[in-house]
Amino acid sequence: MKLTLVTGLTGLVLLATIVELLRRRQLREKYGMLWLGLLFVVIPLSLFPRLLDGVADLLGVASGVSLVLFLGIVFLLLVCIHLSWEVSALEEETRTLAEEVALIRAEFEADRAVREELVSRDG
Repeated sequence: MKLTLVTGLTGLVLLATIVELLRRRQLREKYGMLWLGLLFVVIPLSLFPRLLDGVADLLGVASGVSLVLFLGIVFLLLVCIHLSWEVSALEEETRTLAEEVALIRAEFEADRAVREELVSRDG
């Protein structure tokens, strides 16, 4: 009973934390929805742990705890893959922006050199 209570309270605290991070715009909506979706599964399962045993039996898993650990690992691997994909896209975007800034800077320096040359001829 204690574990059920602690798990349920932890889920509710996490729910409040995610909602607050979303409200302050410190967490993007796409990630917030991911964590909220997970919490809406975890909180009921923490309050009614026997439901998980029934699902484990249907899937042929030895116990509900084993199923939770396996699904947790799969979920975290999927999150890691998604974040790696996001980082790769951001690295490419950063490289492209750095190249564009370098071209603009080179063009600006060339224009400034031409202006300085014209001023020195006129002056």
